[in-house]
Amino acid sequence: MTMPIEANSPSPQKNPMTQNIETVEDDEISLLDLLQVVADNLRLLVLAPLAAGLLALGISFAIAPTFTATTKFMPPQQQQSGAAAMLSSLGALGGLAGAASGLKNPADQYVAFLKSRSVQDALLDRFKLIERYESKLKTDARKTLEEVSKIASGKDGLITIDVDDKDPVFAAQLANAYVEELGRLLDRLAVTEAQQRRVFFEKQLTATKDKLIKAEQALGASGVNSSVLKSTGAAVVAVAQLRAQITAQEIKLAAMRGYLTESAPDFKQAQTELSAMRGQLARAEKEEPTATGSESDYVAKFRNFKYQETLFELFAKQYEMARIDESREGAVIQVLDAAQPPERKSKPKKALIALMTTLAVGFALLLFVFIRQALRGAAQTPESAEKIGRLRQAWARALGRRTPNPSL
Repeated sequence: MTMPIEANSPSPQKNPMTQNIETVEDDEISLLDLLQVVADNLRLLVLAPLAAGLLALGISFAIAPTFTATTKFMPPQQQQSGAAAMLSSLGALGGLAGAASGLKNPADQYVAFLKSRSVQDALLDRFKLIERYESKLKTDARKTLEEVSKIASGKDGLITIDVDDKDPVFAAQLANAYVEELGRLLDRLAVTEAQQRRVFFEKQLTATKDKLIKAEQALGASGVNSSVLKSTGAAVVAVAQLRAQITAQEIKLAAMRGYLTESAPDFKQAQTELSAMRGQLARAEKEEPTATGSESDYVAKFRNFKYQETLFELFAKQYEMARIDESREGAVIQVLDAAQPPERKSKPKKALIALMTTLAVGFALLLFVFIRQALRGAAQTPESAEKIGRLRQAWARALGRRTPNPSL
């Protein structure tokens, strides 16, 4: 007897291998559909991008050509100071040279100088770039100048300046003017190690000179006491010189803290020298004869005078050495390749414009035909057609258009 098949009995499960085959067939059909869409719209996908590329090529001929002028130069080199030997022999001021040492990458600093507002404003005034760039404000002219100028330092240590302009002669003039204005700026700044030392010692020398004049005037006002000088003069001079050297050593340590850690050997050595000087000063002060009455005032003024005199001599020697190093070193800009009026334009690149336009339009049209075909396929099913209808209504409402009520 045959048993009836119940209506609610589960349907037989499909073999996994059969499901995989159907999935592969569906994928193959989808790929064939895509190829069919491309074949149906082949004329559009080929002719339209070509037409757009030719149109872009024609428009590029109407664009005014841009010329790029290039100049290359080697920035001033940071040379080792010739005062190093003298600084090490004096010991008291040796750290000042290290405090004023050069930068790790001087080329980057000169690139920053070229991009500074001082150089830009000098170029704006020199070539009247506000009128040339048709800018209402100086700030807008600076931005335009930054856009047409490309300044970079290479691994070879050279700095390259590229300037774009419609006039090749003007582009070359502006590129070369960058180097000239940089030279004028360096004349006003202390950039090299010798220049920094010269500025530092000049300030110290000026301040010490004023103090020395006051000490000399105070000593002269009290008269000359020859008996005191014979008895205590040598000891007073020794104490004053030791104090001046201690002051200089303290300046050295303060400078070294800017570029060395306290655990560095040079810093520890400077501290040891300072401790030795202080111990020597303590012994000298104990051995110094004691003056009484009016003699003590004269001794104090004489000691102060010798103290300022010793400092002045130290600073004067270092200042002269820094001036010699500065004149020998100098901020000399060596131009490797001066900018010449370019013979060929750099922009626009017509072939590249036509190629990029063709590819962009082709990709956009390919995306368009796929989306259009997907919408057409989706409209064939009631559920998808309803979704598309609601989507159109939403777009219409977003654009402010009135749509008919489908329920009426």
